[in-house]
Amino acid sequence: MKNDNNDILYMHMQASERFVLFNGLNFREFVYSLPYTLDSILLLKHQFDGGEYNLNVLLDSASSEDIAKLVKENVRAYGDFCWIDFEEEEGLDELDGRELAELLYLGHAKTHLDPPFFRKLNNQFVYLAQDDGWFNKIYFRSLSTYYMMLGSLIPLKLEPLKVERTWLGIRKKRELTAIPAEIISSLAHIMAEGLIFSFRHVKYSRTKIEIPAWVVGDYLNMDEMHDDFSDRNIKEPDVFITFNRKEKVWESFIKNESLF
Repeated sequence: MKNDNNDILYMHMQASERFVLFNGLNFREFVYSLPYTLDSILLLKHQFDGGEYNLNVLLDSASSEDIAKLVKENVRAYGDFCWIDFEEEEGLDELDGRELAELLYLGHAKTHLDPPFFRKLNNQFVYLAQDDGWFNKIYFRSLSTYYMMLGSLIPLKLEPLKVERTWLGIRKKRELTAIPAEIISSLAHIMAEGLIFSFRHVKYSRTKIEIPAWVVGDYLNMDEMHDDFSDRNIKEPDVFITFNRKEKVWESFIKNESLF
């Protein structure tokens, strides 16, 4: 049975092929963490009761209005949830048989034949999920977009964990800013080793918030990854990302750079 804990975020980045494997990131979080609005997606595998059927590719597409509905759905219950974004509807109509075959293969095998960035679609992503949030493989046309997305995702995950209220009982305004992309990109060589951020081990003090991360290796089986992380004797974290609460500044610290 799958471990349903959602208090860790696992990432293994393959920079040469421009994809990242995730556990602990779901579709809703992905959409909310992007640096720009997701407007149109072609649904390769799904159970969404909506969208518009395209007669050339014989698949459903979703507009920005449909995406707003999708983020409210339990897409994890779909099983497979796979899509690719596109710029213009005309691009779908221009796809030929080979390009359609590549798209269908992406949704079926969750890997690529050729680099999955199509000139006719001008897509920025390919999103391939099995039990969304459990196993997600996301291709990024630009890894800088990944760094910006992750810089917004981590604070998004932290905010619900720390609910502070004033003496009147009113929740304070959101405290955390996005982590600058250059801080995230400085960890790229470590994310290539397989990295877990553990939100259950976050430390809060009056002056700072400290998020620890551990290098754990390359996993395709996320049950095994969870079991190994839970069973191991937790050593000192390999990485810290800290937020200075007074200065509103993020910093990263790598325990032993020579190991990576």
